[in-house]
Amino acid sequence: MDRVLVTGGAGFIGSHFTKRLLEHDDVASVTVLDALTYAGHVENLGEAFGSEKLTFIHGNILDVALVDDLVSRHTAIVHFAAESHVDRSLFDARAFLATNVQGTQTLLDASMRHGIQRFVHVSTDEVYGPLARGAATEENPLRPSVPYAASKAAGDLVALSYFQTYGVPVCVTRSSNNFGPFQHPEKIIPLFVTRLLRGEPVTLHDRGQHVRNWLHVDDNCAGIELVLRGGIPGEVYNIGGGTDLTSKELTGQLLRLCGAGWDAVTYIPDRPANDIRYSMAWGKIAHQLGYAPRRDFREALSDTVEWYRRNHTRWARGLTAAHPHVTLDTAQEAPHV
Repeated sequence: MDRVLVTGGAGFIGSHFTKRLLEHDDVASVTVLDALTYAGHVENLGEAFGSEKLTFIHGNILDVALVDDLVSRHTAIVHFAAESHVDRSLFDARAFLATNVQGTQTLLDASMRHGIQRFVHVSTDEVYGPLARGAATEENPLRPSVPYAASKAAGDLVALSYFQTYGVPVCVTRSSNNFGPFQHPEKIIPLFVTRLLRGEPVTLHDRGQHVRNWLHVDDNCAGIELVLRGGIPGEVYNIGGGTDLTSKELTGQLLRLCGAGWDAVTYIPDRPANDIRYSMAWGKIAHQLGYAPRRDFREALSDTVEWYRRNHTRWARGLTAAHPHVTLDTAQEAPHV
């Protein structure tokens, strides 16, 4: 793979993936490009800064000149950078379209100009929309319900079109809900855990009947790496195999792990277009690339809760939407930035 550019590599999934790449001898260098918005933290990369193979760039994928320069010096791209919070998209769809569609196009244009060898575009099961029954395969139509999912679906289609039109070697991955350490506390698991650990109440939409598939971040990163190394350009790969739970079932497990009772839960009216159920089939990546999830859900959820319990100072800052100030003392930065 030689030289890999990871966009959004200081975010939750991107930082886990970056640290995974750095462990491999056949990866000569990894450059992280991250805008360090409220959900991105250089601290997520932690000990990775001890690697001489890592370079960190504080910048935006909408910066055409910066992206062009970076892409010209890499052989592969793994594209995580995205606006990703559904509730925020209901009030600021413009930012989601700019980052998730135009930012993706900026990367693809540079990849076309410089002959990038591998491009993995990381997406979500939410692009398939709700399914009352069954599971979506990669051939299912895209039927997103909310601006976030629509912006990701649009980015997927733009990425795949660059393979069909220009031959950019794009693969798309779509995963179910990820969880694990370092996740920003706007998502349900870290939000509920951090509130419960502070003795505060949590809220469930409607009756807590919404079904999601929960996949540990390590398993998702393993699947993405398989696609990076062996995925067929122009193909989509669903990455699933986690545990299906209603939001009420998930809440019950979090209450138990945090030592709280159901009196900490309040039911509130549902938000707009809150899809009842997502479900994906992941046989394609299992059959073609040998993917299989490894983490047991209960054990992984317990480990996740313990991480938040032990790292109060980390998630307390996340609750205020702050991000660390980046200096050359804490990040290896390219000379021209």
